[in-house]
Amino acid sequence: MKRVVVLAVAASIAAVSSAFAQASGVPSFNAPYRAFQDHEAGFMVSFPGLDNTALEGVFRFGQGKFDVGLRGGVWFLGGPVNDEIFLLGVEGRQRIITHSDDFPADGALIVGVGAQVGAFDNFIPSVGLSLGRRLDLEDSDVSIIPYIQPNLWWFIGDSDQIQFSLGLGADLRLTPRFDLRVSVGVGDVDGISIGGVWVR
Repeated sequence: MKRVVVLAVAASIAAVSSAFAQASGVPSFNAPYRAFQDHEAGFMVSFPGLDNTALEGVFRFGQGKFDVGLRGGVWFLGGPVNDEIFLLGVEGRQRIITHSDDFPADGALIVGVGAQVGAFDNFIPSVGLSLGRRLDLEDSDVSIIPYIQPNLWWFIGDSDQIQFSLGLGADLRLTPRFDLRVSVGVGDVDGISIGGVWVR
């Protein structure tokens, strides 16, 4: 069963390229509902381009069907630029769709605002809709939430443009306290994000 999960993640990573993330402008998307009771904390490693790497810490808390995520880190530009960009972001997630016989997915509205400061400067409002459903593996503590997230960003500053992408992701519950997160997408900017969070 673990081999199937690993192969599914590898296939997701290899299948597509990605786009900008919800809040801070690196490739990371969100499942339609939270994995924690009280809060979660962890890290994300993103690759917004062939020569670029971003490292972020993430923290999320909430109540009921609403939660708030905070993230911050550094984007290391590769290639001829060889510079850094500091990343900050906050995002809110509100469940607005519950699966039914007529519609098989749960859905959440995700809004964010972020900033990129350094080699180039951008202020980034964003909005997206995440659709997915938790799948529990039989006779196992492992579960997976495959999801899609169409997302729109408005980069205000040096980039000064509107970007659209379709994010594809999977949240894997490997233990009762640890989730593996993978995001890829199709859109204006290539990239991928892999991370882990500890949930309480």
